[in-house]
Amino acid sequence: MRLKLINKYNLVMGAVLLATMIMYAFLNVETLTTMFMDDALKDVDNLSETVIRTTHYQMLEDDRQRVYQMIEEVGSQKGVNRIRLLDKEGIINYSTHKDEIGTCVDRNSEGCSGCHSGETPRVQASSMDRSRIFVNREGVELLGVTKEILNKESCYTAQCHFHAPEAQLLGILDVHVDLSSVRATAAAYRNNIIVFTLVLLLILGTCLSLLTHQLINVPVNNLLEHTQKVAQGDLSTRVDNYPRDELGELTEAFNSMTANLKKAQDESREWANTLEAKVEERTQKIQRMQSKLLRSEKLASIGELVAGIAHEINNPLTGVLMFAAMIEDDPRLDPAIKKDLQTIVHETQRCAKIVRELLDFSRESVPQKKKDSVNQVLDKTMALVQHHTSFHNIRISREYNEALPPILIDPSQIEQVFMNVLINASQAMPSGGQLTIKTDFSAQPNHLYVKISDTGCGIPEENLQKIFDPFFSTKGVKGTGLGLSVSYGIIENHGGQIEVTSKTGEGTAFTIRFPLTEASVNSSEQHPESQAS
Repeated sequence: MRLKLINKYNLVMGAVLLATMIMYAFLNVETLTTMFMDDALKDVDNLSETVIRTTHYQMLEDDRQRVYQMIEEVGSQKGVNRIRLLDKEGIINYSTHKDEIGTCVDRNSEGCSGCHSGETPRVQASSMDRSRIFVNREGVELLGVTKEILNKESCYTAQCHFHAPEAQLLGILDVHVDLSSVRATAAAYRNNIIVFTLVLLLILGTCLSLLTHQLINVPVNNLLEHTQKVAQGDLSTRVDNYPRDELGELTEAFNSMTANLKKAQDESREWANTLEAKVEERTQKIQRMQSKLLRSEKLASIGELVAGIAHEINNPLTGVLMFAAMIEDDPRLDPAIKKDLQTIVHETQRCAKIVRELLDFSRESVPQKKKDSVNQVLDKTMALVQHHTSFHNIRISREYNEALPPILIDPSQIEQVFMNVLINASQAMPSGGQLTIKTDFSAQPNHLYVKISDTGCGIPEENLQKIFDPFFSTKGVKGTGLGLSVSYGIIENHGGQIEVTSKTGEGTAFTIRFPLTEASVNSSEQHPESQAS
């Protein structure tokens, strides 16, 4: 059968208190009984001394009748059982019990062992050695104390002296007192201690039970009740009233655990409800990551390939261009073929430009980074390209966040990226349009972004995944298809990202994100993040 916590606690505490109080009562009663016996011994010893002193002068006058009368009067006091006089040979010369006068006591008895324990009797002994407790023939417990009567100078110089001056001991005074009163007092005190112990145990047990019930049992039962509700699946339960102690801390931990379980349960349900959407979103992310990895691998492989081809083509191409230019300037050249030679020079120069772009594309260029502002780099780039013929009839809108901090970039490489994107945007609007340049903090933590939007013809959806591929171009003979590929590599070398969104007939938007430096992050925390398109 299950034993409740309060019952266990009360049983243990009751046993501890009972053992403690019994030990206390026992030691107290024993100590007090010893004190009573010591006091009784002192009283009897004082009584013996009083008898000897009060009968001293009668003994000097050898008035034995008066001495016996005084001893008889003292022996008639309450509690005194008998008083007797013994000589040094152990013969009873006088006793309040007349029947033992003239008899001899045993020197080996308990009352004589204090002085006769050795070969030579001791004249003086302590009161403890001269006392004994025994039970007489009537079954009465007695305390006996012997007191030596010494041969003083006043004794052997008196007219009636009987003993020689050399004698040290004249006799023994033996006093017996009844210990019934002492035992009765000790028993009464013992009974009082027992009653007091029981009452104290009852009071302490009641107080402990009430305190245990209020401070331990009630909070534990309350917590147990709510724990059972949680076990049944009710995670909304909460313990409101609890003490401010260790049990209160346990209850707070229970409430916190229940809240966390409730939150986890809600998140699990929400996750289950939106699992399909999350799987789709994650699949798209994986596809984008795979696309980026494939693009990077493709760029690396093509870079190695074109580097070798460009070096092999560059030398003979330089020779062709040099000799074609020399022949073009030769006055002996037939004017009829001069135009054809000019075409050769022009196309050779075009091939040389393509080779240079191939080398730039394949070359691992380490950025020379320094702290600079993307707003200033954009302004410098716009100052270079805004007078280009393709920018006629194009309205330019600049939406800069002036609070953007400087970041670590290679200004010349980033300027090249901006120039490629801006020129592409202007060429997508041959009849004019709106070009918007926006900078702000990115929703992606510790990043800023540059967004360049146009209202041009847009890029077909099937070409969006290919525009960063080398040699892919929608301009025909007007481009080599390397500009955006080189730009993609530059942005990746800066730890950034470049993305494009487009709709046919509505326009295109390039979004370039750059990481902030540590110092810039601390500064950017003071500004709210903006959402990038």
